Amino acid sequence: SRARIQALIAENALVIDGNTVADAASKRHGGKSYQLTVPAPRPDKAQAQDIKLDIVFEDDHLIIVDKPAGLVVHPSAGHADGTLVNALLHHCHGKLSGIGGVQRPGIVHRIDKDTSGLLVVAKSDAAHEGLAKLFAAHDIERKYFAIVSGVPAPPAGIVRTQIGRSTTNRKKMAVLPENKGKHAVTHYRTVESLAKTALVECTLETGRTHQVRVHMAH
Repeated sequence: SRARIQALIAENALVIDGNTVADAASKRHGGKSYQLTVPAPRPDKAQAQDIKLDIVFEDDHLIIVDKPAGLVVHPSAGHADGTLVNALLHHCHGKLSGIGGVQRPGIVHRIDKDTSGLLVVAKSDAAHEGLAKLFAAHDIERKYFAIVSGVPAPPAGIVRTQIGRSTTNRKKMAVLPENKGKHAVTHYRTVESLAKTALVECTLETGRTHQVRVHMAH
């Protein structure tokens, strides 16, 4: 497609008469030699990689991992490998639930790259389906600890809003009007007041993207 060719040109894959051209809008000239190099296709299936894991629990059906901050959960744009999924495929010898697809085998829920915490991963399809139902019915309690700027007032409460993509910055999540986004509920309590900050415990009823961060800012 034209979009694919434009992307290749932006990646310095086009050479005109021996000179690399990165501007897809540059004018064409007759009599010149154009060479466009198309890279070999990459496998769409996540590959096993020997990455150290902190395993809290494991049996034949599921595995619970303490994910460190900085580790991406599954392959995505900009993170082709070096993820938790790559590490799990190595540890479990490829025996993970296939329901999540080739890029997300076994993944039932996620936490952000820079968030640390426990993740439960399904090794069997039966476990995946069962865990997914528990999450959907809010029968699994999820608690997060966050250090926030300032001290919440009141010190404990419930935040109920709609969350979705920010209308001013599509890369960020934000609180939206009632008729937009997805319903999100966070129960919070201040554990300890610090110097101009506070340690807050957040219990989630829903699991929206960046929910803790958005609700604490709100």
